[in-house]
Amino acid sequence: MMLNIRDFYQRVNPSQTLDVSKAADRTLYIDFSSVRGGEIIADLRDKIAFFSPDDPTCMLFTGHIGCGKSTELLRLKQELEGEGFHVVYFESSEDLDMADVDIGDVLLAIARRVGESIEALKLEQPRTFRDLLQKAGQLMNTEVELGAELDMTVPGVGQVGFNLDDGLSLAVGIGKITAKAKNDSILRDRLNQFLGPQKTRLLEAINRELLEPAIAQLKQQGRRGLVVIMDNLDRVDNRPKAHGRSQQEYLFIDQSDCFRGLRCHTIYTMPLALKFSSEYGHLTQRYPDDPQVLSMVPVQRPDGSECAEGMALLRQMVLARALPDCPEAERLAAVPELFDPPAALDRLCRVSGGHVRDLLRLLSAWIQKSRRQLPLTGATLDQVIRERCNEMSLQISDPEWALLQQVRDRKRVGGDEGYKTLIHSRLVFEYRDQGLSWFDVNPLLLDAKDLSP
Repeated sequence: MMLNIRDFYQRVNPSQTLDVSKAADRTLYIDFSSVRGGEIIADLRDKIAFFSPDDPTCMLFTGHIGCGKSTELLRLKQELEGEGFHVVYFESSEDLDMADVDIGDVLLAIARRVGESIEALKLEQPRTFRDLLQKAGQLMNTEVELGAELDMTVPGVGQVGFNLDDGLSLAVGIGKITAKAKNDSILRDRLNQFLGPQKTRLLEAINRELLEPAIAQLKQQGRRGLVVIMDNLDRVDNRPKAHGRSQQEYLFIDQSDCFRGLRCHTIYTMPLALKFSSEYGHLTQRYPDDPQVLSMVPVQRPDGSECAEGMALLRQMVLARALPDCPEAERLAAVPELFDPPAALDRLCRVSGGHVRDLLRLLSAWIQKSRRQLPLTGATLDQVIRERCNEMSLQISDPEWALLQQVRDRKRVGGDEGYKTLIHSRLVFEYRDQGLSWFDVNPLLLDAKDLSP
């Protein structure tokens, strides 16, 4: 077996999002749907492509940060494109300051990304957009020149300008404005002071001047419709807004009319903590479907026995990074050459708790500490695990250790704010077993002295 350890390390990159539309990424992709509680991506696809192709849908998608949501959403994008839809996928963290997000920011980000994606359609000039942005500029103490060229000069920030004669070149202008606002809290506040009360008008402008004409032209070209997938919105901070409402509840509950009001198919990633909020019942009443949850890959059952299927898939995920061009049987035969002892591979999978990014982070550190040598040794893995457990333990308070002990004993969580913190911090993982949720402590902590067996 010839394996370049540097190539192995680079394929393990925890920050890489696999895109199954790319041949190289397809060799690394493992489908975990059989052990995650159902065909979630197939459900989302069928809701749009089969059950409601001509009626706008709005769906929420959630799960632990790093569990593979982005990879699955890119797979959904490819499948919907195969069904004939034009799909606009983007990561909202590139457009928004996740510590301070308002509904106007979300709507402008969607307008910009859709506008960029369908610019070639040459739609008519979006006049209401121009009017709204000019008035927003006046509120922000900017100078706005009326006419074909719109220039916005922001004191202390600079000038943003764009040509309104070229239809959807307005998207470029929106991008410039939102980029300035993202990096300047004062400018962002001024923009949202205007857009907040104008959200109904802004939503109507997006629908009437952008989405509806775009969908009409897409259908003339043989497409079935438009889908917008807004990823990374689950990363929005949970800090309180000025009125006391948490930012997550404000966006996904209080502003749900705007989320649902776009006249195209929309999918948003939602913070997992909202699923355990006392407001979750209100949230589910405001959307036509319950949020879809991408759970962890199970490494064991609630009774403590090993989940053989989940472990087998995690082994394949690791081995695919080492030997992407080899069939499964050949990969398994190479385990003794890659890991010493071979059981170290199973220890890696178990201690990850089925969290995909955590597994890759552990494996990446293991390779780095191997001194460029194969096989990777169990002793080195033990060192990596001890160091990671120590780092995680430093952040945990005594009351949180008590909650973790309860989770370990009961395999469930309550609605306490402390539990939400544990879930957000990836100290507790959610699994699905025959459609039912159960919870357990992140296995990296199981050897910590503050937890009893």
